[in-house]
This record gives sequence, structure tokens and C-alpha cells, in this order.
Amino acid sequence: MNITDLLRKDIMILDLQATEKEAAIDEMIAGLDKSGVLTDAAEFKTAILAREAQTSTGLGDGIAMPHAKNKAVKEPTVLFAKSQKGVDYESLDGQPAYLFFMIAVPEGGNNTHLETLAALSRKLIDPDFVAQLKGASTPDEVHALFVEEEVEEEKESTEAQPEGKKPFVVAITACPTGIAHTFMAEDALKKKAQEMNVDIRVETQGSEGSKNTLTKEEINRADAVIIAASKTVDLARFDGKPMIQRPVADGIKKSEELITKAVNKDAPVYHHDGSKAADDKEEKATSVWGKIYKDLMNGISHMLPFVVGGGILLALSFLFESFLGDDSTTFTFLNELGGNAFHFLIPIFAGFIALSIADRPGLMPGMVGGLIAVNSNAGFLGGLVAGFLAGYVILFLRKALRGLPKSLEGLKPILLYPVLGLFVTGILMYFVFGPIFATINTAMVDFLQNLGTANAVLLGIVLGGMMAIDMGGPFNKAAYAFSIGIFTDTGDGSLMAAVMAGGMVPPLAIALATTFFKQKFNEDERKAGISNYVMGVSFITEGAIPFAAADPLRVIGSSIIGAAIAGGLTQFFNVAIPAPHGGIFVVPLAEHPWLFLLSLVIGSVVAAVILGVWRKKR
Repeated sequence: MNITDLLRKDIMILDLQATEKEAAIDEMIAGLDKSGVLTDAAEFKTAILAREAQTSTGLGDGIAMPHAKNKAVKEPTVLFAKSQKGVDYESLDGQPAYLFFMIAVPEGGNNTHLETLAALSRKLIDPDFVAQLKGASTPDEVHALFVEEEVEEEKESTEAQPEGKKPFVVAITACPTGIAHTFMAEDALKKKAQEMNVDIRVETQGSEGSKNTLTKEEINRADAVIIAASKTVDLARFDGKPMIQRPVADGIKKSEELITKAVNKDAPVYHHDGSKAADDKEEKATSVWGKIYKDLMNGISHMLPFVVGGGILLALSFLFESFLGDDSTTFTFLNELGGNAFHFLIPIFAGFIALSIADRPGLMPGMVGGLIAVNSNAGFLGGLVAGFLAGYVILFLRKALRGLPKSLEGLKPILLYPVLGLFVTGILMYFVFGPIFATINTAMVDFLQNLGTANAVLLGIVLGGMMAIDMGGPFNKAAYAFSIGIFTDTGDGSLMAAVMAGGMVPPLAIALATTFFKQKFNEDERKAGISNYVMGVSFITEGAIPFAAADPLRVIGSSIIGAAIAGGLTQFFNVAIPAPHGGIFVVPLAEHPWLFLLSLVIGSVVAAVILGVWRKKR
């Protein structure tokens, strides 16, 4: 994919006037819209802001690459813009941005925007090229610079492959989103290696998957391995090689240091035992709570498909039961199918928590520990403990077995970890944690089932409000996980009703506010607000994030109030939803569906009115 195929000279902006992030985005989108690239500028802006909410596309060094793949785009296009004054773009290095590449790609099966981002990222790592771009004064000059770069790349690609006489290093680059930094680190390592007369092969693990995958022969020939990655990378194939592990940013900024260490083999030798290289001193430290949250989310994310699929099929089976009776084939089939999925919930949850902590050796004892929690009536809390227990048992065994002879190294992942890990986890779950959490779980369920109306409403208020605090973040996930735990232990969907209503309120409130308080929002915001009707009724709380990012105090504050009211009302009206997801589409399965809708409408209207009154006129 050549950038010059998409880089249009007629829409370049060589004197961007905006000095703030959103204004700069508006100015560039206006250029795309005026040229006929977009069918709906507001919808495209919503997609751009949603991407910015994940992490800023201000890459640092004065460069920003806002991008979106959206149905409002007619044809793939790159808009180049340049600011003389600089824009406060919330860049990753905190510095102003001067060069902008807005990438607009239609929805579809291709990866044009990823290919374009990758190609741009490789070019923009060159400071000389960036300086030339900053000095260009006409669209023809900008276009000519990219043409010249592409011709140079074609020449380099035809050069003979190295003969292996020089030092040889292999590397992997990867960032959480798998886009810009992945390829910038790749290019930085390649250029620095060329300067240092070192041969290098770099595998990129981006959003499109692995590219330039390292072969077994290359790995065997390499003097050392560089892992410049800010996400988990499978390291099993590098067993026995000196390995340097750093964040992807070091691949860009400290490429010379990494290559020097690799050539000198100044790195610990990696020994793969089926677990993560937690003892590698190069590995970036993570906060304790951040690590716990990551492990917990790994369990929840892998459990959710079982919750949603099994829960909705179970709910449908009860619907058919009311019409056809409990001896109908349809009811029996759906009930058993959904029930089978539900049987896996806690073992999957526990297993993938353990997997996140200790990698593959943790999976099996974690899942068995979760099954013990189910059989001992320890429930969701017992499964939570089983997952963390199994993971840390494996970590303990890794340290305890370090002194074994090298000849027994291969026995660890295939014999010692499975047997000892399962044995220790099993004993602790059967005789210690299982009985303890069975007692706690039984007491908690009895307490919840015997709550008076006032206490039930209070709990609904808390859970509903938590769903709106961070709209998909830790508070939101904690409330949702708690409700799922009660749902799986008791089959009671009353708390699911509270969290579902609480999660639907923020996008619905924004949609209502942009409709009935038009003077408080600009035209683009009013258009973007329409999409929140769909997201709201679908229980996609994240639809409110772009608005919350732009005006956090008012949007989040009003949403919490409305969501808390909606959650509390569902408990006051004794509403229960026997499905863990689906929004408006599973309301017919609820107990008292009209009262659920009433709770949702009241909460959404209250939040919309507060936001509309509180917000200043635009």
C-alpha cells in the first residue's frame, strides 16, 4: 500500500488554524467533508473520538495520526495537515503536535487503514523526513517527498540479503493497539542496526497479526533476541537464547542500547518452562493492583461468552416453557444447552485468572479449582479465590523448583507443574478455601434473598451508579461481575436488572439531551447523539465515552445520578431479568418488563435534564 495512492493534494491543509485537539479534528473533518469523502461528518467524528478515547493518536515528536474505519467514508483517503503554532493534542509525550495525518477508510473486510498506518509509521520515524515535511510549503512538495521515500524503499527491498558474516539479531515489536508504535519500533531497530553494521530481522505483532514471522533457522542463528513489546508475547520458541525484554517505546527511543546489549549478549538466557519470564530484570514492573485487575479481567472476558450465550438461551427456554410447557422438546433443548454453558462459567473464570498469572501451567489447576468451588457451593467468590490460588501456587512452584538439575528442566511443564499444581490447589480448595467460601457464599445469598425493600433499593442504587462511573472501566466491571456472581449462584436476575438499567442510562441520557437541549450542543454533537439511542437500548455503555471525555464532570455526574435512580427503581418494582446482556432485546424475558422500561425511562430523563440544564450553551 503506497501512501501516495491515498494522499490527496487537493485537500491538504498547510496552515491549520486550530490550537486545541477537538477543534483541529473538526477542521480536518470539514476538509474531508467538503471534498466529498464523507457521507456523514458527525458520524465520522464520533468514530474518531471513540478511537481517541482508547488512547491518544498523538504519537509524540510533533506527529498525530487520527484515524477511523467507518461507514460514513466513501473512499480511503489520507488528509495531511500542518500547524505553524502547534496543537495541544494530548500527545503521548505531552508535547504539541505540528504534523497531522487523518486517515479515513470505509467499513469493509480490508485492512487499508492498518496498512496505511503501518506505512506512515515507518516513514515518520526518520527525523530528516519529518523535518522536510515541516519545511514543505505546497501540496506538491509534500506529495513529492512521499514519492521519493517510496522509490527509495523499493530500491532497498531489491538489495541482496545479508550473508550472515555480521552480528545477527532477531526482534519482536508489539504495542497494545498493534498499530503505530509497533511499526515505529521496527523501523527504528532496523535503521540503527544498519548504522551499527548489524543484521537484524524484526517480526511485528500488529492488529493484522504477525508479519515477517521469524523462522526457526533465524532464531537458532541469532546472537540474541530483543522483545520490544508492551503486551504479552509468546516466548516459547526462544528457549535458550539471550533475551532483552523492554517496552515498545524503548524500541523507538533506545534502539542503539538494545542492539548493543544483544550483540554483546548482555542479557539473561531465557529458559521457557511454560510460564512467563517473570524473573527477567528487563521486564517492566506493573503495580500490584494493576496486575490483579488485569488478571481478574482476563477471567471475566473469557467467561462472558458463556454467561451471555448460556444466560440468554436459558431465559428463552423459560419463555417457551410458559407457552409450551416443561415437557416440550424446545424447552428441554434450550434449557439443557444454556445450562451446559453455565456449568463452565466458574471453571473458565478461575482457569483464565490463573492463566493470566502463571501462563499455561496455571490453566488446568485453575479450572479444576473452579470446578471444586462449584461442587462445594463456594460459588463465584470461591472461583475467584481458586483462580488466584492456582496461579500463585504455580509461581511458587517455579521458584521452589529452580534448584533442580538441568536434565530435569523438561519435566517441569509436562509433569511437575500439572501434578504438584493440581495437588496443592486441590488440597487447599477442598479442605480450606472451599468450606470457608461455601459458608460465606451461603450467608451472602441468604442475606440478599431476605433483603427488605429499602435495602434492595439501596443496593440497586449503588450497582446502577457504579455502572456509570467509568462506563466500562473497573467500577463498571466490578458491579457487573458482582451481579453475574449472584445470578450464577441463585438464578435470580434482579441485580442483573439493576446493572443493565444503570448501564443503559448514560448513552440514552446523552441522546435525549442532544435532542431536547439542542442549544447546548453544536451540530456535530447533535448528530453524534443520535447514535447513542441505538447504543443505549443495546446496553453498550461505552457509547457515552466520547461525550464524557469532552465534558467529564457534567456527563459523568448526570449519568451517575440517572443510573443510580434507574437501578434503585428496578429493585423497588421487583424487576428481574434472566439474561446477562442484550438490553432492550431481552426485556420481554424479564419479570415486570414494563416496570423495567419505566425505571429506565425515569433514570434516562432525569440524567438528560440534569445534563441539559447544567451544560453551558455552545
